[in-house]
Formats: sequence, structure tokens, C-alpha cells
Amino acid sequence: MRPDRSAHRYTLVAIILHWMMALGIAALALIGLAMTHLKLAPMQLFELYQLHKSIGITVFLAAFLRLAWRLTHRPPNLPEAMPSVEKAAATGGHLLLYAFLFALPITGWALVSVSVLNIPTVLYGVLPWPDLPLLSMLDDKAPAEALAKLVHAYGAYVLIGLVAVHAAAALRHHFIIRDDVLKRMLPISRPLPVASPSTKEHSS
Repeated sequence: MRPDRSAHRYTLVAIILHWMMALGIAALALIGLAMTHLKLAPMQLFELYQLHKSIGITVFLAAFLRLAWRLTHRPPNLPEAMPSVEKAAATGGHLLLYAFLFALPITGWALVSVSVLNIPTVLYGVLPWPDLPLLSMLDDKAPAEALAKLVHAYGAYVLIGLVAVHAAAALRHHFIIRDDVLKRMLPISRPLPVASPSTKEHSS
């Protein structure tokens, strides 16, 4: 009997959303570091800010799709041999990732909304994106902008750390433990080996 591979892998939609968001987070981290650490011309800086906001909103919306898909499609179980402490850590790590995937874009959105420069957001130069209503109407935006900038910056470093730990854990499972934890999230994976009847007879 051929094993059911779908029980050992994430769905195609989950895989696409996972890697799309991973690429988006990597791009946001690189762009964010460039904006804050490189001396750029004003127009270059403006374009980077607009791109950063566009990708951030895209990741934010993708997080809603990913969560909705996760709630309606059960993911594959963790390996049975995995210690209960590691299973709890994996579950907690995923919950933290989801929390920051929602919280960080919201802090960025808040930062844009309280900016004293009041520069409009146009996603990918095409679609206007509104500010948060209450924050955009503050009389004195400077203190709120300073706070939002601080929270967003430190939140970004925490998210980068969580993603690094997540990636390190997946690589550990693949190269050290040698199970299928990483393979089940890869777009292309080798089929599970199927023992032929003749092989079973020789092994018995």
C-alpha cells in the first residue's frame, strides 16, 4: 500500500505563503538596515521607505491568509520521536512568530500614521494606503512618532532573532537529526521510500 504523502507535508498553499513571507521578511530586514545605516540620497531614501511599506503591508495581509489557512487545514504532526520539551518549544516559537508577523506591521503602520512628515503611502506606486484614523489626527505627533519608531525598531530585531532561531531549528532537524521536518515545507521533496514485497521477504 502506497503511503499518504499529504499527511507528511504541508499543503501547496501553506508552502507558497510560507516562502513568500520568508522572502518578504528578508527583504524588509535588508531594506530596513539600509534605510537606517546607509547614507542615501533623499530620493533613494524615499523610494526605499515606500518599498519597505509596500512589502510590509503585503506580509501583513499574507499573515492573515496564512493564519486562516492554518486554522482550516491541519498541519502535519511533529515527529513522534521528538521530545515533548522540543514540541512545546516549537509550538511556542510558531505562536511568537505569528504574533510578531501581525504586531510588527501594525507598529510600522502606526509609525507612518504619526509621522510629522505626513508622507502618503502608495503601495508599489499604484495603490494608496490610508493612515490609522485616530493616530493620524493627533495634534502633537512627535512624541508618538518617537515611541512608535522605537517599538518598531526593537520589534524588528526580535523578529529577525525569531526567524534565525526558526531557521536554525529547521536546519538542525535536516542535517543533524535527519528527519523530514524541513523537507515537508520545501516546494519539491523526494517521495517517501516504499518497500517492495521482495524487499520485505528478504528482510524477514
